[in-house]
Amino acid sequence: MTSLAFQIGDCGGLRLEIAGARAVLRHSGALWLETERTMVVADLHFEKGSSYAARFGQMLPPYDTRETLDRLERELAALSPATLVFLGDSFHDGAGEDRLPGEDRARIAALALGRQLVWAVGNHDEDGPRALPGDVVDEAEIAGLTFRHEPLPGAQPGEVAGHLHPAARVTSGRATIRRRCFVTDGARLVLPAFGAFTGGLNILDQAFAPLFGGPALAAALGPRRVHAVGWKSLRPD
Repeated sequence: MTSLAFQIGDCGGLRLEIAGARAVLRHSGALWLETERTMVVADLHFEKGSSYAARFGQMLPPYDTRETLDRLERELAALSPATLVFLGDSFHDGAGEDRLPGEDRARIAALALGRQLVWAVGNHDEDGPRALPGDVVDEAEIAGLTFRHEPLPGAQPGEVAGHLHPAARVTSGRATIRRRCFVTDGARLVLPAFGAFTGGLNILDQAFAPLFGGPALAAALGPRRVHAVGWKSLRPD
């Protein structure tokens, strides 16, 4: 088990420190920095459904952007952040912004009313949004933390990233549960994917091995709270 200190906070979030910065891991998959009034989400993959239809002829239900926006707006209403940070892959491809229906484009633009938007670029959206409000950056520094899309291997204290879509698989008795999750060792943090059509990579996968040199904690997303899971309780897929 990890010795990382945490506690269950209001609304089922997990309160802890990341490289000394106080943070709340929300069951929505958002990170909340209350002192800085900053909310962070990763890997929304807007317009993934329309991308699959255009590229592969695979007709996914065309409501992923709308569902993701519904969840995002609920979190914004609950927290009222001054800054909203997107940790890359906000769009599923470089043309995703152009495929946005007018209503969804207006809803995304409205996210900037009364707050600053920061768009960190990812491997799916290397240029970031072109016509939507906000600042497009490679990475951002807030509260002593470095926010970027893809986590770097090796010791990176204070790094907060996305990209890997972490998921935890836990078996209890005859039941097996697989959930999106945060993963942290207290020095760095990887966020779960926030988008409606995004999958998850088991955090026992070798892609996570270079990131955490010691005991780590999986914070699995439940319907109403975040569940802390020690490393020894995790199972591979």
